[in-house]
Amino acid sequence: MNRSVSDSNDLHESDWAMGADDPGPLRGQVWLTLQTVQARRLVRGRSGSAGKPPIFGLTTFADRLRVIWQAARDDDPYADWWLIKIHEALESKEKRLRSIRQMVDERLAQMDAIEVAVATSERPFRTPLRFANPYAYRAAHLLANYDAEVCAALTAHHVGVLAHRTCVDLIRQGSHEIRGLFSLPQGYRFLRIDRGEVERGSPKARDAERRMGSLPDEVLSGEHRAPLAPQRRRRSSGFSDHMQLHPASPSSEGRFCPAENDDA
Repeated sequence: MNRSVSDSNDLHESDWAMGADDPGPLRGQVWLTLQTVQARRLVRGRSGSAGKPPIFGLTTFADRLRVIWQAARDDDPYADWWLIKIHEALESKEKRLRSIRQMVDERLAQMDAIEVAVATSERPFRTPLRFANPYAYRAAHLLANYDAEVCAALTAHHVGVLAHRTCVDLIRQGSHEIRGLFSLPQGYRFLRIDRGEVERGSPKARDAERRMGSLPDEVLSGEHRAPLAPQRRRRSSGFSDHMQLHPASPSSEGRFCPAENDDA
């Protein structure tokens, strides 16, 4: 699916005179391809029902993360804190999935003279991705890694180097890692707060602390931010007027690195 790719945050329109011969906006496509039902179910998740808690999928994760991303640009220290948590969770879960895949690959390597190709679907699921921040894309990549782990585990079981119980347990462990990441943004509460209010100890700041916990000093000071966090932006009118939880339009959801004057 086509979408615009904005310029780097380090380059602003005001720094350059735009000429008639300048190239037009960059456009690209990003698609997610999945081979397994287990991974496909984690794209949209599951609604909660009697006796069954909801399962947050990639789309819900990305939608909620968009709100956190914009709030971090508007100097909400709690949004910064959540981006740090998401970054650390991604790093940890990527490591865990690599460990599981390595173990399965070692089992497959035991086949010696038999060459085993990891199974793939005859009709893989393919969907376009239109996200507004890099952490949503990293989450999609993690889901793709889980999908590959499931393929490898099922293949290893099929050729007899992985017991059924072990295969099921590994698939569930991987699913648990993905679901833990996708549920993480749900703990954030958008309260239209900024660092100044937290430093002053305003009623809104006290409410934020009650709902989300006490901010680490290095996060409140701005010294510690997620490596891929957006540049902070302040408007004369305060926070962005269009903070919402529903998906934005393709033109705003599809930018890789929003420039400072972008809204998504």
